[in-house]
Amino acid sequence: MSIPGLMIAAPASGTGKTTMMLGLLRAFAQDGLKVQPFKSGPDYIDPAFHRAACGRASFNLDSWAMDEALIDAIAMQAGGADLILAEGSMGLFDGVAGRGALGNGASADLARRMGWPVVLVLDASGQAQSAAATALGFKTLDPALPFAGVILNRVASPRHEALLRKGLEAVDIPVLGALPRRGDLVLPERHLGLVQAMEHPDLERAVTDYATFLRAHADLDAIRACAQSKPIPNGTRIAPLPAPPAQRIAIARDAAFSFLYPHLLEGWQQAGAQILPFSPLANEAPAPDADLVWLPGGYPELHAGTIAAAHTFLAGLQRHAETRPIHGECGGYMVLGEALVDKAGEHHRMAGLLGLVTSHAQRKMHLGYRLAELLAPLAGIPAGARLRGHEFHYSTIVEQRDDPLAHVTDANGDAVAETGSRRGHVTGTFFHMIAPFHPAGAA
Repeated sequence: MSIPGLMIAAPASGTGKTTMMLGLLRAFAQDGLKVQPFKSGPDYIDPAFHRAACGRASFNLDSWAMDEALIDAIAMQAGGADLILAEGSMGLFDGVAGRGALGNGASADLARRMGWPVVLVLDASGQAQSAAATALGFKTLDPALPFAGVILNRVASPRHEALLRKGLEAVDIPVLGALPRRGDLVLPERHLGLVQAMEHPDLERAVTDYATFLRAHADLDAIRACAQSKPIPNGTRIAPLPAPPAQRIAIARDAAFSFLYPHLLEGWQQAGAQILPFSPLANEAPAPDADLVWLPGGYPELHAGTIAAAHTFLAGLQRHAETRPIHGECGGYMVLGEALVDKAGEHHRMAGLLGLVTSHAQRKMHLGYRLAELLAPLAGIPAGARLRGHEFHYSTIVEQRDDPLAHVTDANGDAVAETGSRRGHVTGTFFHMIAPFHPAGAA
């Protein structure tokens, strides 16, 4: 498989990279192309926006958490596409200090490995010819990294654009677009990043506006012409996506529970698992014949009162836990506990299946990759298994009275206090599982 692709990246967060990505996805889709989106790094929210923009499921690719076999397996989901667009995270070269499965988690790792030329989105605010120095640095820092050119964003005037282009022309860097400053073309945000796609008040109109704006100020033909990739060699054994932890999996899915990596759900379904969605916010109980209940992360702290009053949902969890496994990640973990304290300091009773009390009033950011060695089974994943994942939340543990689920370290190998919990058939972690970890040389 060799589908041409591009990495849409930037020198830093906040440059307008995501709106650029959505506009490109929609514009190319409007032109009749089948566009496959990917997201670099452990982002739970952007893939849903990608899907809304182009109609194809988007998947995360992560050089710290995923080995070559898994990255190739996820890349194969682009089958039948005409073009790949991958959205970078943070700055192009930003990652962690410690090396993971293939790299440090930087978008540059993926662009280099996949052969996707970088389209650098440059925020031109407050500079003119000096923007060329930034672009030149990103182009030349790693000679092995393919580089397509730049899209200038937040250009103040035609005179400003002319100066920017003059500087970039002097260092032979193509300008693929120059977008005037538009304060209305932004996506709403909250404490974990963008407001979720399902919550956007008028996402279809917004994405269409992005595409129209890109058409007026970027050279879509030139951008597409830059796309390249390294083909996966014939005969390469493509491993399957991660196997399901059970056959019939009831998964909470609504505005409070949505942070589940798409490649996991796709892998579970490809392996024949039945996915049984239900909505705690609608007071729905998990399917009574489910083998496993999975509560993904999300924003339960914003809906704590509704969840506390969802007696059918909570009773269904308690019945299931008597005989079969339940696992919660981050927000789902918090809901499995005894109480959740919201931002205003109000206590809300939760499921009471774990001896855990968490507080969003005592805010502290917990962010980073995690390597976990299970001390007990997690659903169908056996004790001793090693998992790679990522943690991002602002909640604090006030009380934790159960046995730890795992020995957890960060990307530098330092121990992490949030070990997860286990009680009977119920487990929970603050980290979101991305992939099993197989050390080099292991079977």
